[in-house]
Amino acid sequence: MLYRENGQFKTSYRADQQIFPILQDRWAMLALLVVAYVAVPLLASPYLFPAVLIPFLIMALAALGVNILVGYCGQISLGSGAFMAVGAYGAYNFFVRIPGMPLIAAVILGGLCAMLFGILFGLPSLRVKGLYLAVATLAAQFFADWMFLRIKWLTNDSSSGSVSVSALQVFGFSLESDAAKYWFCLTVLVLTALLAKNLVRGAIGREWMAIRDMDVAAAVIGIRPMYAKLTAFAVSSFIVGMAGALWAFVYLGAWEPAAFSVEQSFRLLFMVIIGGLGSITGAFFGAAFIVVLPIFLTNVLPGFTALFGLHIDTAGLDHAQVMVFGALIVWFLVVEPHGLARLWATGKQKLRLWPFPH
Repeated sequence: MLYRENGQFKTSYRADQQIFPILQDRWAMLALLVVAYVAVPLLASPYLFPAVLIPFLIMALAALGVNILVGYCGQISLGSGAFMAVGAYGAYNFFVRIPGMPLIAAVILGGLCAMLFGILFGLPSLRVKGLYLAVATLAAQFFADWMFLRIKWLTNDSSSGSVSVSALQVFGFSLESDAAKYWFCLTVLVLTALLAKNLVRGAIGREWMAIRDMDVAAAVIGIRPMYAKLTAFAVSSFIVGMAGALWAFVYLGAWEPAAFSVEQSFRLLFMVIIGGLGSITGAFFGAAFIVVLPIFLTNVLPGFTALFGLHIDTAGLDHAQVMVFGALIVWFLVVEPHGLARLWATGKQKLRLWPFPH
């Protein structure tokens, strides 16, 4: 009975169109932000920051960008890893070649580089869709791998494509500690999620969803497919590019093109499918699931197999993770295509009616 909007009246259109129209949701989100900003840095162990928290925040940001393109606009993409790589190397070149370049500006400029790259490889979406579009975006992955291995200028004349950054600062504050890195990534994620939520609620978001549902009908009612699709590619690749810059600068510190392989693209797609297509919340659920599940399997499977007198090595754990991911994707596609976000929404709806029959 605590999750009811009884007595909460809306007296204006602006109040009715709030992101969180129910008062309990607003208080819950405020409490969640307080916990994320204050309680988590105070209580988290040194292991949790690099192993769980920072990867989760950056992967949630990347999944947010992929969900805009795949979930909201319906354009299948397998080039997300390439967009992350362009964002990472673009930010790196701005950071090392321009003296005094602020980290935030480098991350944004890296996102802009990824946006231009995404628009370029989004042009095939004007003529093809479905599996053919997936193959076209997959070409971006192979092109990025070739580009960062062969064009030495992009990697500051590194023969292997391996580069590194150090002494990161934001507004004069050092990012050497794990807590500082966590706060920085969390702030970028919160601001980007707020921006994305307002975009998908606005006119451009409705155009994306109209293209996703039926592009021919959308064109008939006056929506320009070229504009809608390319803006989806632009916004998505910009967010994914910023995530790539954070992944390289904040999480890895030193990286090479293999850090953004096609496996990264598939992992991001898995996050969107498991978390929920066409849902901002689904990006967070999917990222949490994909980041935590390997750690869970690594710690639980050896003990579980030991109960039956079996031994599982590191290679076996990797294979088990792949099999579990595959089985979960099939399960979600069959049982709940909208992923964990739909289960969450269904649970909230049941709370609004409890304890009455439904």
